[in-house]
Amino acid sequence: MRILLTGANGYIGMRLLPQLLENGHEVVCAVRNKDRFSSNEDLKEKVEIVEIDFLKDSQAPSPIKNIDVTFYLIHSMTGSNKDFDKEEATSAKNFNAMMADTSVNQVIYLSGIINEEKLSKHLQSRKRVEELLYKGNFNLTVLRAAIIVGSGSSSFEIIRDLCEKLPVMVTPKWVNTRCQPIAVRNIIQYLTGVIGKEECYNESFDVGGPDVLTYREMMEQYSRIRNLKLWIISVPVMSPKLSSYWLYFVTSTSYRLAQNLVDSMSVEVITKDTRLQEILKIKPIHYEDAIKQAFYKIEQNEVISSWKDSLSSGRFKRDLNKYIQIPKYGCLQDKKSVKVENPEEVLERIWAIGGITGWYYGNWLWKVRGYLDKIAGGVGLRRGRTHPSKIKAGDSLDFWRVLLADKKERRLLLFAEMKVPGEAWLEFRIDDKNTLHQNATFRPRGLIGRAYWYAMYPFHYFIFEGMINKIAKPLKKN
Repeated sequence: MRILLTGANGYIGMRLLPQLLENGHEVVCAVRNKDRFSSNEDLKEKVEIVEIDFLKDSQAPSPIKNIDVTFYLIHSMTGSNKDFDKEEATSAKNFNAMMADTSVNQVIYLSGIINEEKLSKHLQSRKRVEELLYKGNFNLTVLRAAIIVGSGSSSFEIIRDLCEKLPVMVTPKWVNTRCQPIAVRNIIQYLTGVIGKEECYNESFDVGGPDVLTYREMMEQYSRIRNLKLWIISVPVMSPKLSSYWLYFVTSTSYRLAQNLVDSMSVEVITKDTRLQEILKIKPIHYEDAIKQAFYKIEQNEVISSWKDSLSSGRFKRDLNKYIQIPKYGCLQDKKSVKVENPEEVLERIWAIGGITGWYYGNWLWKVRGYLDKIAGGVGLRRGRTHPSKIKAGDSLDFWRVLLADKKERRLLLFAEMKVPGEAWLEFRIDDKNTLHQNATFRPRGLIGRAYWYAMYPFHYFIFEGMINKIAKPLKKN
């Protein structure tokens, strides 16, 4: 079948795509920015890529007019947007208009479990989108899931952050809310299993794992698997605002996303039927096994996608291409260069920068800067990086966003997503004469921006000088 995959750069989209190709389907990937689509060159050769922004576009481009099935994986619960529900409704309406101009027969929508009378804003939005999609001129199949557990999923990474960093927790009452987590592997099985299945047309199904657990039990089981000591002290009263700050400072979430998560965590998300499990003969994976599978992927460096790489995890939500040209005027710069003996070895060190590797010099100062950024409402250093040595445009890298990562050109360009009074770039480039250039560029916003640069200059001088020398220094041979 010819399949349109929307949200192809998202956490589920990137997991679903290889399976669709393996099953022999012809896939068209809809993304807002072609440059951000997957670093896997093999995948690029096997699919068609089309740029669509469903917040603006309602006309079907020619590559998607002849399609059989569409996966609707568009969500807008971003880190800084209060009106994500309005955006999700707009996207659904534009999607319906666009599909009316195609040959699509079935649309598959991944939604949330909405069985409670009182729903969070997030779940109300999912329900509203489902209602809008049922008005489309196609057969709709809706899969309603709760928490998805897998390497790189937001739920897994938040629980991981909490348990790995806080052996003693004073928690709000929502830790006793029940939910029904599902392994990402099961989600992919359900999504691919309903393709072209007529008994699933115009139906909504709950999908979940075999375990109904409280958030507290999920953290306790995680800690047991990881051999961690964990003491959880729950208190009857903790305001949503305090709960949001608690998640924000301990985990990788933005404050706005933490607010939305806290809002949703007060609602039980438990399945009411198992029809689809019986129709597709799928064996649900237990929560503990899903955790173990996630860590196997992490340990093997096989994490395909991570929610942290979403633009919603940072400061800028739309076109990053306008930042790829470093401005020449009105900027302050710190430029350093050094000759390198082994450019390929140095390039590998550049490609491994950040995350667990760190920044090669003054790591404790980077950590302090990350902590201060969190206090100021920024992303801090908690996002890390998805892969220890591979990187592509659009990836998050601590409190930076990768704008360009080209090994052939031997150039890495980062854009700052920390809170600064201006805009900042950090570039690493090795020229034809095997000279490493490290350029920090800052375009200040007003007098405050200039004052910030000069106040930080002494720290920048030592950090940047130390960093380039460490990167360029040849490894000792045994």
